[in-house]
Amino acid sequence: MYLKNQMPAHHTPLDPRDAETLSVKGAADVTRVLALRDNNAATPLHALPGLAAELGLGALHVKDEGYRLGLGSFKALGGAYALMRLVQEAASEQLGRDVAVDELMSQEVRAVAAGLTFACATDGNHGRSVAQGAQLIGANAVIFVHAGVSDARVDAIASFGARMIRVDGNYDDSVAEASRVAEQEGWTVLSDMSWSGYERIPALVMQGYSAIVQEALDQLDAPPTHVFLQAGVGGFAAAIAGHMAVVLGEVRPHVTVVDPQRAACLFESAKAGRAIKVEEGEATVMAMLECYEPSLVAFRVLERVADGFMTVDEEDAIGVMKRLADPVASDPPVVSGESGGAGLAGLIAMLRQPDLAETIDLGPSARVLVINTEGATDPELYEQLVGRSPQGVLRGAIA
Repeated sequence: MYLKNQMPAHHTPLDPRDAETLSVKGAADVTRVLALRDNNAATPLHALPGLAAELGLGALHVKDEGYRLGLGSFKALGGAYALMRLVQEAASEQLGRDVAVDELMSQEVRAVAAGLTFACATDGNHGRSVAQGAQLIGANAVIFVHAGVSDARVDAIASFGARMIRVDGNYDDSVAEASRVAEQEGWTVLSDMSWSGYERIPALVMQGYSAIVQEALDQLDAPPTHVFLQAGVGGFAAAIAGHMAVVLGEVRPHVTVVDPQRAACLFESAKAGRAIKVEEGEATVMAMLECYEPSLVAFRVLERVADGFMTVDEEDAIGVMKRLADPVASDPPVVSGESGGAGLAGLIAMLRQPDLAETIDLGPSARVLVINTEGATDPELYEQLVGRSPQGVLRGAIA
């Protein structure tokens, strides 16, 4: 299903708060913090000319976040970045002076961090980022996971020294529990989900994702004409689309936001013209996108800069994992997790409806960018779905 954005705010300027968050200055702040972390090189941008030709496109590129900061997901950028900025602010307050970014690893700042505890709910990747950031700077992390999060993902988060708490129910239930316990204990909630009265920290998380846009535009010969962006609560899609709108202005790409059909909170919110919560149904294989209510900050951005919203089904997601693992022609293989290829799944689903694709000029002159938001963050599940291990897929590129 595809829905053209017909909300009154479409094509209006970003809210001043969001324009500041997603500004060029904000992206520069991210770059400075990112430089302090290991494995901080830009992630690869793969050209897929074989698949582009098969789909009838001028060009197709995939930005591969499976390599991001050694954590295997774009979310490595957001949670840890926000945590480090919050520690910087706390240190400035406690020390009575402005603390510079390059002081964040100092013993003086680490002593402040040791007295801080950050709590969040996660499907896996955001919690891993928060846990790594806490370990890096010497803070404490308590991560709440719902019943659907696999043991492999829990173990990956716990490996960074975080305290793990299991919660019955779904992601939204874990968000509520994390907030309840954090308020009771005096911890700081570090969520990528925003709600009324809680916006600044999720905005910092979104700001962290702007690094993806900066890198991609540097790596491309020309800006994309179309971008397909998967959405959970919407923070990733809003950050990418919003920052592109800021830096590209009138030549910004056509943006399509892609939801799992079984958790289509952005699609349904766009249809309703306001952020709404959708009913929980059968679980989706796109676990990182299984969210039933959008982030208010993210929706505020997307109602302005997203041009369309669509849904993809389970078979689309799994099919893209296999397609990227077994590329056509001389295209490189890409290891994409269950949620990582949802944007590409949306593109392919759109092209199965030529008349619809034509309405957004998706054809031989289109230069399309998609983002593989995660690698095989659950290697065992990846092998079950694809039929080969992640290592086996990549060995095929070397053979």
